[in-house]
Amino acid sequence: MKLDYQNIISKIYADLIGKENLGKVPDYIPELACIDENKFGVNLTDLEHNSFGAGDFKQKFSIQSISKVFALSFVYEKLEEKLWERVDVEPSGNAFNSLVQLEADNGIPRNPFINAGALVICDVLLEICENPKDELLTFIRNLTEEDDVFFNEKVAASEMQNSFRNAGMCNYMKSFGNIKNKPEAVIELYCHLCSIEMTCKQLSKSFLYLANEGKEPSTKKQILSSSKVKRINAILLTCGFYDESGEFSFLVGLPGKSGVGGGIIAIYPQHYCIAVWSPKLNLKGNSYRGMKFLEEFTTQTGESIF
Repeated sequence: MKLDYQNIISKIYADLIGKENLGKVPDYIPELACIDENKFGVNLTDLEHNSFGAGDFKQKFSIQSISKVFALSFVYEKLEEKLWERVDVEPSGNAFNSLVQLEADNGIPRNPFINAGALVICDVLLEICENPKDELLTFIRNLTEEDDVFFNEKVAASEMQNSFRNAGMCNYMKSFGNIKNKPEAVIELYCHLCSIEMTCKQLSKSFLYLANEGKEPSTKKQILSSSKVKRINAILLTCGFYDESGEFSFLVGLPGKSGVGGGIIAIYPQHYCIAVWSPKLNLKGNSYRGMKFLEEFTTQTGESIF
């Protein structure tokens, strides 16, 4: 029997709206600090492009680290397995911007989703693309089948002004030869990557290739091979939520990725993708309501990869 996703989403949404919204909006990126902390949106898109939403699911927000998945997919398709010589695939167990870990690992980031790993991915983008910003936006627009996906220049500038730790990591990796381009150019691209704005509806649609063995469902275009998708989903499961990845796997049971803009994307392979946005973050830097929603959603539907 097919589940009534719209009814399930609407009921969980209404229940959470009536409960205390804990956490705080990040203030270390000034442009994010001024977002309405009570915004809350959910959207699910399945492989037949049926869409079910609640709340602010058509409002754009800064997807932040969720964009690292697009960048990884783009680079992985071009570099193949050589990519893993420069970035590892292990959970970090430390904060997403840890310098200590980089020293212990001789300048090789633990995984592509911590900041150091994403900086290496950006360095690769600068190597393989003539215009990495334009090419990455085109890649994402093709996945959403919409042209209105852009960088937020105010957010990018705000991040640039507060990138001291990222600059430290980038320069440190440069000393090991794991950054090939000028650190300033890598940081600039990284800050733009994080500033991409999308809606929950766009996000849930754009990630469908990871639920469909690498194929975009409507065009049947092969974005990534099925084996690469398997590997990306595995890294999402083990590393997608920084040092709360184990907790997300335990409570939700789906591969996914969070961002400090309050967004979370989760993938149910062979079925759908679901995006949640709520700006207030818990102590680990993940959306408080987003985590609660997805835990309740997979509990009520009984749908997870386990």
